[in-house]
Parts: sequence; C-alpha cells; structure tokens
Amino acid sequence: MKIAIATDDFDKVAGHAGQARHWLLYDCEPGVGVPAARRIELERRQVFHHWDADEAHPLDTVEVMVARSAGDGFLRRMQKRGVNILLTSETDAAPALQKILAGEALPDPRWDVSLLLCKLRDLFSKH
Repeated sequence: MKIAIATDDFDKVAGHAGQARHWLLYDCEPGVGVPAARRIELERRQVFHHWDADEAHPLDTVEVMVARSAGDGFLRRMQKRGVNILLTSETDAAPALQKILAGEALPDPRWDVSLLLCKLRDLFSKH
C-alpha cells in the first residue's frame, strides 16, 4: 500500500492537502516495518489545486493520503481516483505514519478557518 503525507517541509504534516508541494511517499508492505520515505516535490502545475485531472501525476498510485485539512473539491477529486483521505491534527509525519501502520486512529483534525475560503473557492472552481 502506498501512503502519501502532505508536508510543509518534508517533516510537518501540511495544513492543506490541495496546496501542498512537498509530499512524503511510503511504499508499505505488511510485516516489513516503517519504510523509508521518498520525497516528492511537485511543480506548481502539479499541486492538486492547479492540477488538470486528465494528465498523469507523480502521486497517481497512492492509496492513502494524509493531511491536516482538505477542501471539498480535493476530497471529491481524490474519491473519484479511489484514494482514501485521512485528516488529522497530528503535526509530525513520522508519528502519523506509525499510527497508520499500527492500525491506530489518527487524532481528529482541528477546525480550520481557511477551509471556509476553500469552500467558497470550490463553488467557482473547475473541480
């Protein structure tokens, strides 16, 4: 299973998945432990907020994405692609991954005022 964690700096979980340029990609196998992360830095056009869903994407094979928040447009687009989105208040990527691999629930996300702006933008967005 491939897990991608949106980050601000390849360490802290990003506050908004659709705007994240830095991702940690983990190719997880049962019983193997915590795999090494592959760093993915998206070009501006590849950031999900700007991305044209018809073209290939560096995170195409991901099954699970983790972030602290995500707008409705992002959630709809990823759902169409079969990606499970996990939103959390966890701020560090490593503990978030360890909890997922251990089958533990991530801490619930906190309310984010920026999501109001995302909801408004999504009303007029192509996605």
